[in-house]
Amino acid sequence: MAVTNGTTPKARALGMRLREARQAAGLTVRALAAQLEMSHSAISRWEGGSRSPDTEDVASFLTAVGVTGQERAELLKLARGTNDPHWLSVQSGDRDRQMAALLGFERGAQRISDVAPLLIPGLLQTADYARAIMVAADVPTSEIETRVAVRVGRREVLTRRRNPAHLVALVGESAIRQKIGTRDVVLDQMHHLLTWADVSNVDLRVIPETAGWTPALEGPFVLIDFEEERPIVHVENRRAGLFFHEPDDIEAYRNAIDKVKSVAMSPADTTKLIADVIAELETTT
Repeated sequence: MAVTNGTTPKARALGMRLREARQAAGLTVRALAAQLEMSHSAISRWEGGSRSPDTEDVASFLTAVGVTGQERAELLKLARGTNDPHWLSVQSGDRDRQMAALLGFERGAQRISDVAPLLIPGLLQTADYARAIMVAADVPTSEIETRVAVRVGRREVLTRRRNPAHLVALVGESAIRQKIGTRDVVLDQMHHLLTWADVSNVDLRVIPETAGWTPALEGPFVLIDFEEERPIVHVENRRAGLFFHEPDDIEAYRNAIDKVKSVAMSPADTTKLIADVIAELETTT
């Protein structure tokens, strides 16, 4: 299926940022349209991601809402290539823009399916667990606390009062047993998982080490479903991030989730395993 103009994750990410900039300026869509001498429906389509403005239009939009400096430069970079079939980020600046987009997509999600074979999914990490990963990964010290706060803040999509997202977390048994940080950090993370396992909109399941080959062994990925928008998949490794959105790609990852889920432990067996790991940790010195 061909991708229609403006339906890509990058176009949607640009639309979210433009809407935030307009709202921060205190302008309605109609007021901005009058200022730019264009139809309000065109601006609505830009902000909704169903149509991509060219960079000249984005520049005019940003001037009208008073966006200058680094933010203006960032949004003009984001406006390039919005109709490309995939959004691949390999440079640090674009990786940051992609991560900001992922956080925005999570906020609008109806359902998030996270296949995490090696680490606890970000939405379920404690602050200390996340911090331990960042320290070991040599994240600049000046950035760690900000990044930890952002990661912990992502949980709001699961706890908000209106329409919280449903999370399916398929976590590798090795992630449950992996020693990240100190013993106390791991213990706290395991207790944290047990708490989340009791939340009605969280489906936490462990992929046992005895499961044999599953698509989870190809690496972590996240599938995000929305109430009205096209679903997206995000894949990330040490050097690059990639969004998929075309139907064949989504179907392939949805089938992968089904395969992983078919061999994963039940929720009850998952909580028992985590409780057993806690008991093992508590008896060690």
